[in-house]
Amino acid sequence: MKGICILGATGSIGVSTLDVVARHSSLYKVIALTANTNIDALYEQCLEHHPEVVVVVDEHKARIFEEKLKSSTISDIKVLSGAKALEHVATLDNVDSVMAAIVGAAGLLPSLAAAKAGKTVLLANKEALVMSGSIFMQAVSDSGAQLLPIDSEHNAIFQCMPAGYKTGMQAKQARRILLTASGGPFREMPVEQLADVTPAQAVAHPNWDMGRKISVDSATMMNKGLEMIEACILFDMIPSQIQVVIHPQSVIHSMVDYVDGTVLAQMGNPDMRIPIAYSMAWPERFDSGVDPLNIFDVGRMDFEEPNLERFPCLRLAYDAIAAGGIMPTVLNAANEIAVEAFLNEQVRFTDIPVIIERCMEKFEAKAADTLEIILAADQQARLASAQIIGELTN
Repeated sequence: MKGICILGATGSIGVSTLDVVARHSSLYKVIALTANTNIDALYEQCLEHHPEVVVVVDEHKARIFEEKLKSSTISDIKVLSGAKALEHVATLDNVDSVMAAIVGAAGLLPSLAAAKAGKTVLLANKEALVMSGSIFMQAVSDSGAQLLPIDSEHNAIFQCMPAGYKTGMQAKQARRILLTASGGPFREMPVEQLADVTPAQAVAHPNWDMGRKISVDSATMMNKGLEMIEACILFDMIPSQIQVVIHPQSVIHSMVDYVDGTVLAQMGNPDMRIPIAYSMAWPERFDSGVDPLNIFDVGRMDFEEPNLERFPCLRLAYDAIAAGGIMPTVLNAANEIAVEAFLNEQVRFTDIPVIIERCMEKFEAKAADTLEIILAADQQARLASAQIIGELTN
């Protein structure tokens, strides 16, 4: 049996991962589960999967959780707290695979720790690569870790790459990547109405079941911008080789265009258990629990180019990777702060790209060659974004 640690167990990816684990309990044992504050969901997961250790990042919630365990049938589970504990459980000796599913910059350090420890890293946290790019990939190379992408698009690309292809190596036969996007809930909304979009509307994704932050990113298409940057790093491509394609049905999860004119596409129902199961079973395959795709129900598939007037966040992502250095880190940090402010109803939906662009203008693209530089840029961009929000709301 393989031991698995799930970073971000109570989020949508974590829940889907545990569903797949339950279907293959003879192959996987849950060693560690982590959550930020959602101790009720974590408790139910512990009852079913009985991990050896859990991390509740919030120290107050961790104490409450520990007390709850004392009077339960799972009182032997060890409870840790704090951000450093995430790195600890990601590097435990009996952990073979780490599902890196913490959303945002908070997932960088534990994901990087798993890579440095030589684990099989199932990477659902795109921000880790956006922020630390070459440092993360060097850690994978140095330790002999296996890096498998979980984002449906990057997992699809991985499946469509040549036999024997390894993430991070140049696929010379591949000419370009066609990165598909649903277009989110506002793909056809008149641009002049976007300023009045509410958080409830923005998180109502038409095809996928995702957390609030990622759903907003999908609505602005920043999610696709971050995925474009991640694809460049994972598959050793340059931005001009990544073409974003809006595909509203979300049946084709991405495509690879080869030098001979062949285009390979990975298709399936929009359910994250497919890429999770593929990566957990790799290089084999096993049942994900997802219904087979009925192509007759799909009926038709549409494709269109993204409108950058409607989706300025996508343009900003291309600007950030073109500038290089710390700029992808700045982009990501500014986006996290802007999205949080929108969800808290402090700013309008259309203010999100404004905040990000103004923040990026405050920074120079200095080299991101140490983790200290990256983390400093992240914090400085967050402070700058908060200041910009203050200026917009006063």
